[in-house]
Amino acid sequence: MTPTDLAARPGRAAERLRPATPSGTDHPRLAVAPLVALSLGYFLVMLDVTVVNVALPDIRLSLGARAAALQWIVDGYSTVFAALLLLGGGLADRFGHRRIFLTGLGVFTTASVVCGLATSVGLLVAGRLAQGVGAALLVPASLALLQATYPDRTVRARAVALWGAVASVAFGAGPVVGGILVSAFDWRFVFWLNLPVGALAIFLTRRHLRARSRTAGARRMDPLGQILGVVGLVASAFGLNEASTRGWTAAPVLAAFGLGAAALIAFALVERALEQRADGRAPLLPPSLFGSRAFTGTAVIGLLISLGYYGMLFLSTLYFQQERGLGALATGFALLPSVCMGLIAAPLFSRIVARTGPYVPMAAGLALGTAGFLGWLVAGPHTPYWALLFALIATGLGQTTTALAATAAIIDAAPASGAGIAAAVFNVSRQVGSTVGVALFGTLAAAGDFIPGLRLSAALAAAAFAIGTLLALSASRQRWGTPGRR
Repeated sequence: MTPTDLAARPGRAAERLRPATPSGTDHPRLAVAPLVALSLGYFLVMLDVTVVNVALPDIRLSLGARAAALQWIVDGYSTVFAALLLLGGGLADRFGHRRIFLTGLGVFTTASVVCGLATSVGLLVAGRLAQGVGAALLVPASLALLQATYPDRTVRARAVALWGAVASVAFGAGPVVGGILVSAFDWRFVFWLNLPVGALAIFLTRRHLRARSRTAGARRMDPLGQILGVVGLVASAFGLNEASTRGWTAAPVLAAFGLGAAALIAFALVERALEQRADGRAPLLPPSLFGSRAFTGTAVIGLLISLGYYGMLFLSTLYFQQERGLGALATGFALLPSVCMGLIAAPLFSRIVARTGPYVPMAAGLALGTAGFLGWLVAGPHTPYWALLFALIATGLGQTTTALAATAAIIDAAPASGAGIAAAVFNVSRQVGSTVGVALFGTLAAAGDFIPGLRLSAALAAAAFAIGTLLALSASRQRWGTPGRR
């Protein structure tokens, strides 16, 4: 069955995901082919967050890479991704979401070729940085295209659920897929896998997603804001990445934080000044977006869930490998109950959000995640695996449900002319949260015995999700959290 057939005749799985609607309410069908194209792009981005990790030992032996180079093979991708998200969102809003989405797919796929052919560590790191550029272009455009392609709120909620479920599966399958490819073939196949997926996504996008005209009266770009934003985010991400290995008080780390803070403060001042002027130049990030407590709260929730979940996912990987002696592939399977919860969260979310709006499932997911992280407090060197299942399942289901709900809230609230930048704000907050969580929890675990550090990190993750629960409950009282209203 071709994607075109699926678009005309959704299968049983798609029918099961269709939320019940009130009698007398007729929602349009979910067009599947455009959703497949958009989901494949996000699949690539999320898969490459985790698929490379298990290939690092083979890369070290093959290219003679040192520890610092291996760290940048992993972190360089996410650093550039986070730093350029705002620019990617602004470019998508100005030059067209479909055009920038296709550009991002092309850059990402080409960079994967560079990684697969790399004969030196420097070339591999350069390829990973270029992958981050492609990801930063396609992710905000992907969310904006979701908003434009599915204007009906109920249908859009289902589309977001499926889009997020694909991303969750990609993230969770990364260690397993990477382990299989490295074991059966070679570490380079971790990158070759991106080529057919990227080519299919480009084909489906060109065939099934219409190119929409740019917004009339689009204003000039904001070059100073772009430079300050990139410098601020790159310097901050560099400081967080290096803090886990050099220490939080190391001179390069403090210098990076100082530069990042200064650039971001200057960025905020420049953006405010541009928004107040009427000279035809648009700010990269309009401060008025944060005039709503609901929007700001959702962005903060994105940071909190990534800090708690991805920080603990990093430690749980070390726990199963270092404390329990599992190999890379076995660790991937041990984490599956957590990282593949999108398959359960997506149908639950799509049924609930049509009736309640996004903030009710968001608060429920955050509360469930809070309880799940507290379940990690029983972890020890010899804790039976079954005793950790609740923690794994609850944190995975809670995080994924919250992420789906927050994504729906962001794109539902954003104006069509600023959908790309609004999506970029949310993804920047998530990337920053992930980087902070990994650096902070990694430092706590390395400061002394691993298990006490793991338990302290779990308590901090629970606190982050608990704060997020309060924010979601507060936001549910705002206009954007009311079902059926914008």
